[in-house]
Amino acid sequence: MEKKGFLWRNIGKGILWLAAIVFGYVLIKRYVNIDYFSWLEPVFDNHVLIMLIFTVSEILIGIIPPEFFVIWALRFETLHNYIIVVFILSFISYLAGIIAYFTGKYFSSTQLYRYLWKKKLRKFEQNLQQFGAVLIIIASLTPVPFSGVAMLMGSVNFKIKHYLSYSLIRFVRFAIIGFIIWETKVLT
Repeated sequence: MEKKGFLWRNIGKGILWLAAIVFGYVLIKRYVNIDYFSWLEPVFDNHVLIMLIFTVSEILIGIIPPEFFVIWALRFETLHNYIIVVFILSFISYLAGIIAYFTGKYFSSTQLYRYLWKKKLRKFEQNLQQFGAVLIIIASLTPVPFSGVAMLMGSVNFKIKHYLSYSLIRFVRFAIIGFIIWETKVLT
């Protein structure tokens, strides 16, 4: 029961976060002079740079929320192109999670980790093994840092095949936010 409550609380937070971003998007679209952002056009038009920024952000604990990049994908205008770009973003996020997982696995072999494990982390390892799937699912669907959870799972040697299968839910998050943001664009 405790797992379900934790899951639903975090899904609720994710829905509120998405609603805030969509609401902000609508307000900016309606009330802010878009010419004000024209100085950013060279950055927005450089697709490789945006994808690189997204990749680095996703590897480094999701510094920039992926919803902003999904909004950026609206620049591709047709639904077909938008879906392709959102899929690429979700694939990058999934791969960044894998990189983070192996970073955590590497970190677990360092002396610093062994010291921290002995002093603080030992008591949490069993819980992470037991509830790791729920934590991965929550991080895949909500604003809980996906890469941070991936690093944690790697550091406690959570089975890679389980990590890979549970983290596929990340694609569901991108599909949901992609749909909501596209529909918001259509309605405004």
